Amino acid sequence: MAKQAKQKEPKKQGAAQTPKTGIPSSTGFAFGKENYRLLFIGLALILVGFLLMIGGGSDDPNVFSDKIFNFRRLTLAPILILAGYVVEIFAIMKKPKD
Repeated sequence: MAKQAKQKEPKKQGAAQTPKTGIPSSTGFAFGKENYRLLFIGLALILVGFLLMIGGGSDDPNVFSDKIFNFRRLTLAPILILAGYVVEIFAIMKKPKD
């Protein structure tokens, strides 16, 4: 008379499963393809910004050079670096498409 009751296994929490196969649909990576692309673009912007700051010094330490105060070093390079950091933050925060 005693029926053996089928015990249900607890559902595992984690990756979503596809309805037909039950195989997890996520690839296991934290970022998607677009996130990595944006990360590399941001890294390139930061690198270009720092490269634009290089130079402008004088060969003779007794002679002052005004080249260190040009538009490229004081304005353009910091803007590129900040833009690179903004792109990096956006790439990290953006949800990958499944």
